[in-house]
Amino acid sequence: MAAKTSGEKEEVLATGRSSKADAKFDLTVGEIEDIIVSQEFQDLQNEFMDRNYHHFEDVEENKLVYTDVFREYTALIEKFIEDELKKRIKDFRMDRFLQALEDRKDEIDEQICEMLLSFSDFLAFKQLMLDFKKEKEGLLPDLGGLVITSSYSESEQRSPNEH
Repeated sequence: MAAKTSGEKEEVLATGRSSKADAKFDLTVGEIEDIIVSQEFQDLQNEFMDRNYHHFEDVEENKLVYTDVFREYTALIEKFIEDELKKRIKDFRMDRFLQALEDRKDEIDEQICEMLLSFSDFLAFKQLMLDFKKEKEGLLPDLGGLVITSSYSESEQRSPNEH
């Protein structure tokens, strides 16, 4: 077996560091997914929306209060997620994760990226509040938090008796 040159050793070391960083990043993204679908997170988000939905109206102009509510929401969600990640991942640091997220945004699944960005996107937040308000006021059917879509062809839409 031939001895490794200095360049080969550096490549092996870089690969080792990269694999460890990749694994930690993937673990963090997976934990965030688990946190967001947890009942505790859903309850926190619903309680916040229940306290604040009455401020929102489905009009073009945004009220000043929306900014305050959005800041409070963002701080609440970020703190909850960061606290949960610190419990679940040894030596977790949000600043490092955010830098990795920025560096790897092209590598992340589009849906996950959108989910993460939605917590800091005002327009997505406003729509979330408006949808919650419509549901609370009985203007939207209660789907238990689920949105169901289908793509039936005309032949599939016929009732069973029509086949």
